[in-house]
Amino acid sequence: MHGIDMAVSKRFPLPPGAGYGHPNPWASAIRPMLLHDLFAGQANKTPDAPLVEFMGRTFSYGGLHAEARRFAAGLAARGIARGDRVGLFLPNVPSYVTAYYGAMMAGAVVVNFSPLYSVEELSAQVVDSGTRLLVTLDAPALLPTATQVLDASPLEQLVVVRLADELPRLKSLGLRLLKRSQIAKLPTRDDVGLWRDWLSDADAERPDLAPSDLALLQYTGGTTGTPKGAMLTHANLSSNAQQIDLIDPFDRAEKDVILGALPLFHVFANTCVLNRTVVRGGAIVMLPRFEAKQVLAAIGRMKPNGLPGVPTMFQALMDHPDFATTDWKSLRICISGGAPLPGPLCEKFEKATGVRLVEGYGLTESSGVVSANPYIGPRKVGTIGQPIPATQVLLLDKEDPTALAPDGEPGELAIRGPQVMRGYWNRPESQGTAFAEINAEAWLRTGDVATIDEDGFVTIVDRLKDMIAVGGFKVFPSQVEEVLLENPAIKEVLVIGVPDAYKGEVPRAYVTLADGAGEDGEALKAWLNARVGKHERVDSVVVRPALPKTMIGKLDRKALRAEVL
Repeated sequence: MHGIDMAVSKRFPLPPGAGYGHPNPWASAIRPMLLHDLFAGQANKTPDAPLVEFMGRTFSYGGLHAEARRFAAGLAARGIARGDRVGLFLPNVPSYVTAYYGAMMAGAVVVNFSPLYSVEELSAQVVDSGTRLLVTLDAPALLPTATQVLDASPLEQLVVVRLADELPRLKSLGLRLLKRSQIAKLPTRDDVGLWRDWLSDADAERPDLAPSDLALLQYTGGTTGTPKGAMLTHANLSSNAQQIDLIDPFDRAEKDVILGALPLFHVFANTCVLNRTVVRGGAIVMLPRFEAKQVLAAIGRMKPNGLPGVPTMFQALMDHPDFATTDWKSLRICISGGAPLPGPLCEKFEKATGVRLVEGYGLTESSGVVSANPYIGPRKVGTIGQPIPATQVLLLDKEDPTALAPDGEPGELAIRGPQVMRGYWNRPESQGTAFAEINAEAWLRTGDVATIDEDGFVTIVDRLKDMIAVGGFKVFPSQVEEVLLENPAIKEVLVIGVPDAYKGEVPRAYVTLADGAGEDGEALKAWLNARVGKHERVDSVVVRPALPKTMIGKLDRKALRAEVL
């Protein structure tokens, strides 16, 4: 079977006359629209309904929408115009929602940055994206980094959210008085301002935007390990949110509460937690970051219906002492993505909680989601499920991406659908490798080798990419290698992913030393891990007399991986 179109006929009755040969049998059910209009529509419909519950404080649709409008007006008053890039360097806080939609209301393109980034990583992506303004938090792990980037890049302005302003009154007072070490001091300078001072009541003229306009630059990586900004349009993001809502079989009359412990800067949570919840008119129990104890307490306190996460999160929940006493009855579904879900973990979690844990699949380039296992009814553990509505998949020949894979053989998974990105920011040369043309239509290449069975369930069997999946985060070996090569003791280096029972994979470095160098692996590991993001830290640095090379003298990652694994 070369390919399949929305192979979910057993879950959804296909429209009259539609079949696997029709490219988008569900396209009529999906309305591409401006993402902030989607938000406005729900805010106008249910202004008093809760959208975010954060640390005991509730924020309504109407309240957050009003704040987003005020931020948009503040941006416009200070010259941020259509197409300008506004960066978000934030953990999960309510102001993320208003900064995200507010920037889009002003016509700006949002750029998500991980709070785990080092100064070098953040600076590189600020420069590449042309970000003019950065919204961050007054946290010691964020504000100093953002300030250094302000001085080392073309970035023009920092807008700082105070965590105390996001909290309930008593917690806010406690943070200000008792936990001052958790607050970074705001620099006194003209290019650093407070969030609240950027909220304007002025009437700002709205730019004339179309769903085909860019909404988000979401950085990802390719087979070379070079981060690239996936250009996601309003249509891409709004469509994917609606596609995810369409596969939800639960009663629309029931409350919809999702536990948001996944980081919103990541495309998985951005689509599945934030935008999808707005489409549904639901609420998000927002946590600033994942901590097993906090998640278990929130489940008991707020009774959410859904919990998206990466496999390591579900393992961490089971490992916590409070897991056994947590009441899981409110949960209808748990969704795993970001990394392969081990079958034993799935079985153990479901047996302990009574809640179905389904695996899905997606890419940054697809706005988040391509396929998912059914929430109810037959499913196939170990697969990434079936394509979501209006999505097509097929298999390309592994050696020749201009041709289909031979019948019955695995091939490189390729996809089409309204959620597929426009392309990569400032990298026109990458278009030829990112997409394959089949029958005069462009298909996004995933870099993953897969099979498709007769029921349309897709199984990933191998990866063409060198990226390492660490607990849902992608690590690029070349970036870790570049840091190691800054050490004068290092002559050569290769980084590969090795299996890890908790994180799925972790990076491991193999090095040769420069003449006269005597450093050992432990010293090099400590040196490296102090200079990279938490998710990029290696489990060891292995010193070797030589590393494998190809016949023409290039370091051979494939041979090393085969030898080690």
